[in-house]
Amino acid sequence: MPSIPGISQRDAVRVFEKIGFTVRRQGKHVVMARGKQVLVIPRHNPIVAYTMGGIAKTAGLTPEQFRSLL
Repeated sequence: MPSIPGISQRDAVRVFEKIGFTVRRQGKHVVMARGKQVLVIPRHNPIVAYTMGGIAKTAGLTPEQFRSLL
């Protein structure tokens, strides 16, 4: 079982906004940035758990931190 759940793209955007990322643009993906750090979140529901884990890792979050922000 993955350590990060698969969630909707809206929930993912909310989590990353809590840690300082802002939405830069939206299309087939949501692009969020914090300084020079950029995250690309697919716009489909649910986002597969393994994909979500990779995005959270790029943002610098551990699985425990990510789950606590949900």
